[in-house]
Amino acid sequence: MYSEVTGTIRVVVHPRYLPDHSDPEDHRFVWAYSVKIENLGTEAVQLRARHWRITDALGREQTVDGPGVVGEQPLIQPGSSFEYTSGTPLATPSGFMSGHYDMTGPDGQSFTVSVPSFALDLPEAAGRPH
Repeated sequence: MYSEVTGTIRVVVHPRYLPDHSDPEDHRFVWAYSVKIENLGTEAVQLRARHWRITDALGREQTVDGPGVVGEQPLIQPGSSFEYTSGTPLATPSGFMSGHYDMTGPDGQSFTVSVPSFALDLPEAAGRPH
């Protein structure tokens, strides 16, 4: 589990390897990651966009930018959370992801919420440094 707080928003990420969707002989390793975005504040916020940087074990980077997450731009009420699961393939058996969300508050002001960097490691490789 990886967790980071930006202002009044906490983001918690749980990555997991998906062996049934992976094909190591074809250099295809697939991970799912579940994200929980918690509004610890007193005002509603809306997630508008996501920005991901996905890096494999050879240092190759892929950038993913787009509106919302999993087709939604959720409004997160005070004391509530929004959860979703997505995934990513890599050509190597390990890597990591980092990123941020663009959010807006009730006043229409935009702000950035950091997503904690998280490792994408095969279960037998967990704990080894990159």
